[in-house]
Amino acid sequence: MDKKEEFKEFVKKNPRLLTFVKKGEMTWQKFYEMFDLYGENNSVWDDYLKIQEKKEVNTSFDFLKNIDLDSIQNGAQSLQRVLGLLGELSTKSAETATQSEYQPRPLYKHFED
Repeated sequence: MDKKEEFKEFVKKNPRLLTFVKKGEMTWQKFYEMFDLYGENNSVWDDYLKIQEKKEVNTSFDFLKNIDLDSIQNGAQSLQRVLGLLGELSTKSAETATQSEYQPRPLYKHFED
């Protein structure tokens, strides 16, 4: 396998390198030159691969920090109230349905009674 193919495989194994190219911090040419000089198992890659891992971990913690627990609790309480109202309405409608059902008149009663 030639160097270009090895480099392509290295990039496929480490897609984090793409973020540095997209941000304009590095170019593929510079990455290829580093790969050509040092190979893939060198500490020169630590700066690009480990920093990104830390950023990914920090991003997930930042996501958790931005969650407003009070608004989630308020939303859950509102949902409970709505479900309670629906429960009450369904029981009331069931009660009225049973009350308004047809009840035959007893046979011994006359119309005037």
